[in-house]
Amino acid sequence: MEEQKKIAVLVRDRQEEGIRMGVGITLEEDIVDIYVLDRKVEETKKNVQNISVMKELEMNLYTNCSDNADMTFLTNEEIAAKLRDYDHILPY
Repeated sequence: MEEQKKIAVLVRDRQEEGIRMGVGITLEEDIVDIYVLDRKVEETKKNVQNISVMKELEMNLYTNCSDNADMTFLTNEEIAAKLRDYDHILPY
């Protein structure tokens, strides 16, 4: 059996697509964490549904934007330090 990979998805401008992709790659049973950077998540139907699924899957949701109250807030420096621990970083 292959070892689990640790994947970070960095979401900025194309939020719906980035968040959807984060949920989709969990099918490989890797560890996937989502980082929403620099702005509040748009409250679209798709985003709300996908974030709900992420919470059910107990995925980590991080942000550097304090407007994202339901995510773990990290400073840019804290995010940079955490990113060193990932096998793959996917900017979206």
